[in-house]
Amino acid sequence: MNSEPSSTPEARLEERGLAIPEVAAPVAAYVPAVRTGQYIYTSGQLPVQNGQPIHTGKVGAEVSLEDAQAAARQCTLNALAAIRAITGELSAIKGIVKVTGFVASAPDFTAQPQVINGASELLGEVFGDVGVHARSAVGVAVLPLDVPVEIEMIVEV
Repeated sequence: MNSEPSSTPEARLEERGLAIPEVAAPVAAYVPAVRTGQYIYTSGQLPVQNGQPIHTGKVGAEVSLEDAQAAARQCTLNALAAIRAITGELSAIKGIVKVTGFVASAPDFTAQPQVINGASELLGEVFGDVGVHARSAVGVAVLPLDVPVEIEMIVEV
């Protein structure tokens, strides 16, 4: 999806009824994002709003695929907040390089890529061609705060 050049990523988010939240407070001893040269690396971002997880539990058990995709979108918004705290605006992003998604999964759940599509599709809608990225979707036993999804990103600025 190509976006109009005059439209900013923030405007495209707003058109979808979304906004970049305040930077989520870390749950341990780390910073939300670090810049080195032309790249920003985010720490793993959880699906929290107003300091609380929007969903908890394992995908394929307590959490549906649709709720897990929504959690992935929230993680992505939180990652973008950490990036914007460094760049000042999302238009500074020249490319989404890599997205890594971790999915707390029930033992028989194998649709981790579909969960992380919640993040990838949002990035495509907001950034167009700039949002095309490499990706990993990894099933794990448990994540911090019992959330179902965690996302980390590498972007070029």
